[in-house]
This record gives sequence, structure tokens and C-alpha cells, in this order.
Amino acid sequence: QVQLMESGGGLVQAGGSLRLSCAASGSIFRISAMGWYRQAPGKQRELVAVISSGSSTNYANSAKGRFTISRDNAKNTVYLQMNRLKPEDTAVYYCNVVAAAQKWSSPYDYWGQGTQVTVSS
Repeated sequence: QVQLMESGGGLVQAGGSLRLSCAASGSIFRISAMGWYRQAPGKQRELVAVISSGSSTNYANSAKGRFTISRDNAKNTVYLQMNRLKPEDTAVYYCNVVAAAQKWSSPYDYWGQGTQVTVSS
């Protein structure tokens, strides 16, 4: 089993910054993609950013130019640096990791418990 521990959410004023972290632990043979999703009240969960095992990145249009995703493979950790935050960025942010627990296991999607980000105007 793989466990994900998120941190870094909170309340910030518009224009401010936050850095989210997500550390994976447990039985991990290989991690492929790591990413962040968010879900605002009354809306569907949406992709914010994803980073591959080769560090290729992909961002939602709303995140481009303001957010940066990165990963530390030695620590099995993914980060999301969020700058110039807007009230519309308010949501619960979820970490997602695609990992194989054993050498012979198929990759599986793991999700964090979510961390609240609130941006006040």
C-alpha cells in the first residue's frame, strides 16, 4: 500500500503564494506520474498540473504561468508552488500518484486526503 501525506494548504490573500507538498510512503517499487487536482464546491475535480517520471509537465490553462509543479524522486515527494493566487483558486487540492507497489504490480492511482486552499479577495 502507498500512503500520501499532503501539507501546505491554508488561507492567503489574493496575489499571495502557497507551496503544497505531498510525500508518498509505504510499499513503493516505482512511481510514474505525480500530480495535483482540485475540487471547488459544486464543481467536478479537475487537473491542475502533472509531472511525469522524466519530469515532463502539463498544466491546466488556469495554472499556466502562475503554478509550478516539481518532484524530488529521492524523497518520493511532489510539490506545487502557487503564485499570484486568485479567489477562483479556492478549492480542496488533492495529490495524485501513479505507483506500482511491487515489481510485478500494475500501476495504481493513489489519492491524498486533500488540503484546503482558500484565497480571499
